[in-house]
Amino acid sequence: MSYEVEHNVPKPNSQPSRQHVRRPDLSTFFANFELVNTSHTQNANATPMPGDMRAVSITLADAFRVMRRDGGGTLLNQMIEILDADAEMPPKTVAGVSDAYLDELERVDKKSLKKTDVCPICSNPFLDGLGTDEYPLVVCLPCHKDHWFDLECIAPWLKLHATCPLDRKNLLEKKQPPPPPPKEEDDGEYDEMFA
Repeated sequence: MSYEVEHNVPKPNSQPSRQHVRRPDLSTFFANFELVNTSHTQNANATPMPGDMRAVSITLADAFRVMRRDGGGTLLNQMIEILDADAEMPPKTVAGVSDAYLDELERVDKKSLKKTDVCPICSNPFLDGLGTDEYPLVVCLPCHKDHWFDLECIAPWLKLHATCPLDRKNLLEKKQPPPPPPKEEDDGEYDEMFA
């Protein structure tokens, strides 16, 4: 028995802390994903089998259900609904991003993170306060400067859907440059009538 228990005093630094939610093992998802990923084939007409597409959606939805059980929020529920719909009617192609795209996502500097910042998917704080993750791998999606996610959480979603889960913007669409200003009719020629 400890001193604190024996004397009915609180333990030092015994503030209620949220348990760090364990992320589920996604090895099954990535193994199934390799069956549907046609980006590395030479055949331009290659399409994944519907059963394989269904399996990928189900395994990711199941992994997200584990996260939800451990404290995920409404965003996680919405993502699970989309994955369940994909499992019911499997898409014909994988509409996600490439590994190169994931590698090029902007990383959020640890100095920019606050202790209150959490991943919108798993609801874990980026800085867990326990010192277990000295180098958190947090990425910022290009759709908005404040759409920060743990790379481990967002990568599987982006492999299947090239959309931000928060605002549903397609991340593969290039921003169109603004149209050039309308050109005035004065093209620099000298006109004696207006001289």
